[in-house]
Amino acid sequence: QVQLVESGGGLVQAGGSLRLSCAASGRTSSSYTMGWFRQAPGKERDFVAAVNRSGSTKYEDSVKGRFTISRDSAKSTVSLQMNSLKPEDTAVYYCAARANVALFTTPEKYEYWGQGTQVTVSS
Repeated sequence: QVQLVESGGGLVQAGGSLRLSCAASGRTSSSYTMGWFRQAPGKERDFVAAVNRSGSTKYEDSVKGRFTISRDSAKSTVSLQMNSLKPEDTAVYYCAARANVALFTTPEKYEYWGQGTQVTVSS
């Protein structure tokens, strides 16, 4: 089992920045692929970014150049630095983990989930 706890959400003006963090605990969590997803009201849960144990990353097109995912395996944490935020980035952001190096972008491929953290970007 892997437990995930997100932090760092909040309210920010358009153009601002936020940094989300996800603390992972449990067996072999440092070897897992970690991802961030987001879900806006009335919408499906969408892929944002992922990083595997080798440091390879993948991003959803709309966040490329604005968001950066990183991990600290020694601390079992993964972060999402979000810059140039837009109102359309408003959503609940979820941290997810899967026991495989593949950088999948669909929620169904991830086994473990955090409780989510709200990000609200005002215009």
